[in-house]
Amino acid sequence: MLAEIDIANFAIIDRLHLQFHRGFNVLTGETGAGKSIIIDAVGTLLGGRAQSEFLRAGADKTRVEGTFALNPAARASIFPILDEIGIEHEDENLIITREINREGRNVCRVNGRTVTLHVLQRIGEYLIDIHGQSEHLSLLRVREHVDFIDRYGNLWDQRARVAERVKALRAARNEIKTLMMDEREIARRVDRLTYVVAEITDANLRLGEEETLKQERELLGNAELRANLADHAYRALYGAGEDEKGAIDLSNEALQAVAGLEKYDPSVKGLREEAESAAAQADDLARSLRTYRDAVDHNPARLQQIDERLDLIFRLKRKYGDTLEEILKYGENAAAELAGISHSEQRIEELRVQEGQLLTEIGALAGALSRARREAGERLAREIETQLQDLGMARSKFGVSLERADDPDGVPVDDRRVACDTTGIDRVEFMVSPNPGEPLKPLAKIASGGETSRLMLAMKSVLAVADNTPTLIFDEIDQGIGGRTGGVVGNKLWALTPTAQRIANTPQHQVICITHLPQIAAFGDAHFKIHKEIVGDRTITRINELKNTARIEELANMLGTTTATTRQNAEELLAEVKRQKHALSAVEGASVKSKT
Repeated sequence: MLAEIDIANFAIIDRLHLQFHRGFNVLTGETGAGKSIIIDAVGTLLGGRAQSEFLRAGADKTRVEGTFALNPAARASIFPILDEIGIEHEDENLIITREINREGRNVCRVNGRTVTLHVLQRIGEYLIDIHGQSEHLSLLRVREHVDFIDRYGNLWDQRARVAERVKALRAARNEIKTLMMDEREIARRVDRLTYVVAEITDANLRLGEEETLKQERELLGNAELRANLADHAYRALYGAGEDEKGAIDLSNEALQAVAGLEKYDPSVKGLREEAESAAAQADDLARSLRTYRDAVDHNPARLQQIDERLDLIFRLKRKYGDTLEEILKYGENAAAELAGISHSEQRIEELRVQEGQLLTEIGALAGALSRARREAGERLAREIETQLQDLGMARSKFGVSLERADDPDGVPVDDRRVACDTTGIDRVEFMVSPNPGEPLKPLAKIASGGETSRLMLAMKSVLAVADNTPTLIFDEIDQGIGGRTGGVVGNKLWALTPTAQRIANTPQHQVICITHLPQIAAFGDAHFKIHKEIVGDRTITRINELKNTARIEELANMLGTTTATTRQNAEELLAEVKRQKHALSAVEGASVKSKT
């Protein structure tokens, strides 16, 4: 729902902050006070066209910010959009800001992140329906009519089965199309795959081979240096010749000296043992160094083989993958595709049989879904026409059009081949005839105004179970209706809200309504009065929430000149509305208990 809205420098509004009730909010005031300007600000916030007259005279920019408390349905629709563009959403609140400056620069933000106007409009579609302006009116989006009728008729399970089979059909047809490439393309593909498989197979790659070869290459490339270093260490131990003593000779001399010392001092026995051990270790080290030196392999031929093998691996990696694992996997996939092409005729035949079976299944499922939609559409039309009678449009007609498009590649239904997608075979559109004698016309083409708002209210009342839009705004809904019908309208608007304690699991809506009728205003859970003030030489819009006596005064003024009689009438009107609310809540509460 729209929890708060902050408006700055918008038309005649200098600064306005509103906190809306979760239920039924009514806005009243004299004509020209700025009620519709607030609705224009909401429309702008949700991505409506930025008009130059919206910028308050003398201001550099206008700014509108709204805080929305998202219900589960809104979160399910909006959070994927936020994830798509990398915007965080830690809780159920969403903050949208739009700024427009005098140069026409347009800045849109969601949770503090700048977004495009298109993203703002996508998000706005799931937040608010503004009735009286078609920009955000979900019931005027023909593509969504099929969703409404399926939710209304509890047909989602049937539709899901159709969608599952349609996806399988598309997959089969795509595979057939791939297999039925022209012969030249197939021949070129076979040659390419054959070459790839042969090249990778002939390479006889082994996992870990590249690392082993690099280590061996390092050893062979430094063979001479390794031999020289080992020889140098050996000579340092054994000596370079007869006249030059090495470390072993010196170690033996030290051993003899310690052994002589032991004759005079037996306590140095441990030192003698250490000297013996050191001399033996030095001799072992020298022998090992000589063995290592003599074993160093000077093999230019092997080094060349390794270089050639590493070069082959490098070339294969450039073509088929960054690692040996990826190269081998590429070869496996190529071999599998080659085998598939080799057996393509057999596979195509199998897929053709599968395609025929799927077409028959989809035709039966989609036909049953279409019949169920037709029945649901007839029920929906009757219910909406009943609602229209209550709203003073007794002779208006409503209908649900279900059209099918012929398609030679479509599914068989009633001796026809018709187009079918994941929603089924029907092209659903709501139709209406507001005036007697006129044929039904597409809902999306009817004129806006109070008549349209009442029609939308009738549809919202019936389709509440199928509509997930959290906030509904009705502007000029009381145009052309009297007090008696106004009371019915107010009752129906309030019945859309959570405060009416509607049937469990039914989507509930926050409702905001601009009205001149006290019979509608009396049903509000929150009542706001909008008025103009002259401050200095400027006209500004102010808004106050009315309670208790102030609300009675406003209702009395709406009933006529404020007198003791109109005040009493206002009090009686509020008392009657309270009685009706209590009665409706009791009925809905009993309905909830019976369903649970």
